[in-house]
Amino acid sequence: MRIAVLDDDQAQTDFICQTLSGAGHICHAFSSGRELVRQLRRQTFDLLVLDWNVPDMSGEEVLRWVRQSLSERLPILFMTSRSRETDITSILNLGADDYVVKPVAGSVLLARIGSLLRRAYQFSASSTREVYGDYDFDLSAKQVLLKGNAVALTQKEFQLALLLFQHLSRPLSRTHILDVIWKQVTEIPSRTMDTHVSMLRAKLNLRPEHGYRLTPIYGYGYRLERVESTGTPERGDA
Repeated sequence: MRIAVLDDDQAQTDFICQTLSGAGHICHAFSSGRELVRQLRRQTFDLLVLDWNVPDMSGEEVLRWVRQSLSERLPILFMTSRSRETDITSILNLGADDYVVKPVAGSVLLARIGSLLRRAYQFSASSTREVYGDYDFDLSAKQVLLKGNAVALTQKEFQLALLLFQHLSRPLSRTHILDVIWKQVTEIPSRTMDTHVSMLRAKLNLRPEHGYRLTPIYGYGYRLERVESTGTPERGDA
């Protein structure tokens, strides 16, 4: 998953990012609260790890901004040296999903983050299959079954399809998709992502008449959403 970390202590961000990267996550470190907010306006992350005291905009202010400005429920872990009960309760009451006090062991950090991601995105890291209606993803074989029939997908197409279904109804920025699927390789031709999306739309029948709509968001990225047979988005899915 794609995780943003806000902390102005370089040693701390190195520890967090090394721990997350070792578990297969993609980590983006920020030392400035305002810079993180600027990026949150432009791209998507799956989870935030926030420190309290950082330059120009505190973790608490970033938390307030996220809960007031973003329509989606972005999971947030507060990770700070403040251990007073009043600090913990105030941050949780503001909308943080979890709170850990530094220093924290890497195994504990991964367990907390894994728990938040499972709650937020409804999947298990140990699962070998993920099923979304008629779409059955075999994670071990990297194979998709549509109504019981295997669909021939390339490895990148499989990864992209799984990412879109895991974030159903959520807009995903091109930067997010690039990070997760192409592993931050920025030299790929600009049309490569669009071609993969077009192929998925055709191969997996991701069209309103089949219950799904895969659409581009101009200047941003893509969104996969479930729709009624009439092509109208289902209530609660938007």
